[in-house]
Amino acid sequence: MAHIVVLPGDGIGPEIMAQAVAVLEAVRDVFALPLTYEHQLLGGAAIDQAGEPYPAATRQAARAADAVLLGAVGGPRWENIERSLRPERGLLAIRADLGLFANLRPAMLYPQLAAASTLKPEVVSGLDLLIVRELTGGIYFGQPRGVRIREDGEREGYNTDVYRESEIRRIARVGFEMARLRQGRLLSVDKANVLEVTELWREVVSEVGRDYPEVSLSHMYVDNAAMQLVRAPRQFDVIVTGNLFGDILSDEAAMLTGSIGMLPSASLDAQGKGLYEPCHGSAPDIAGRDIANPLATILSLAMLLRYTLRQEEAAVAIEKAVGRVLDRGLRTADIAAAGESVVGTQAMGQAVVAALREHSRAH
Repeated sequence: MAHIVVLPGDGIGPEIMAQAVAVLEAVRDVFALPLTYEHQLLGGAAIDQAGEPYPAATRQAARAADAVLLGAVGGPRWENIERSLRPERGLLAIRADLGLFANLRPAMLYPQLAAASTLKPEVVSGLDLLIVRELTGGIYFGQPRGVRIREDGEREGYNTDVYRESEIRRIARVGFEMARLRQGRLLSVDKANVLEVTELWREVVSEVGRDYPEVSLSHMYVDNAAMQLVRAPRQFDVIVTGNLFGDILSDEAAMLTGSIGMLPSASLDAQGKGLYEPCHGSAPDIAGRDIANPLATILSLAMLLRYTLRQEEAAVAIEKAVGRVLDRGLRTADIAAAGESVVGTQAMGQAVVAALREHSRAH
């Protein structure tokens, strides 16, 4: 019996999560999966009800669960409270608490949405890449950090980019393992020409590569990688990189697909337990209006089934159901081209559920 903790979060989180849970219940029925789920609080919703962004009850439930499914956290309502208590701190806290060091962000273009990308269809058609981002180290966590007053009275901000060899080695192994499951090509992105921390990164990734002779390893500076993602994105299979570079490149890759509302993600620990969430934010400006795209959250559920619960057939069924819904011309506002009809959050979720159940009846 597998157990999932569901964290709707803030903004559009509860709306999109409601549709993902409906799909979860449908796929559980269709494939007779032995799984249960419970709702808990994270982010602003947790601050409002429990006084902190990552309450003890959520921590206990998340540690005991097999996987966690998250909507989104944050919003302007909580921008003026103490930094350590802001919603985003809850997200950082649960990642650290569960040891989620490997962030997987696929960028796959559904052929039905080629026209939604800001790049020419012939450039992005067939796009299918995976970015493996190290999530618990690097400049976001390095010490010392802060803002100080220089001797001349001027303020100066500083952060430290630091990676231990063991941290690089374990994320590199995830990258190689993912590449082995796909097309067998891994690109490591760094800035080894100017940053010693990424010079070590390149050395260690190359060392790990000797254990994976079946995977083709190459290296690229981050500025060139950013350019190549726009110039010829189909050249990439799996990209492995550090926290800062991965944060930036994965958002760039997201827009190649036409909408960040289509992109799921996974954050995994060393045993494959994961937190799964859409790549988009909480979008408080459209919350409660039934216009948010739930597909990234639904596709995050597919990743949960694939990477943590090892239910590949169920994962593929969800992804194919999304494809069939897009084939029928259903679009939320963020992925609709001129002249296409637009459906709401709930209608899109219900359509995926219907496609799943139709598929089961057909088989």
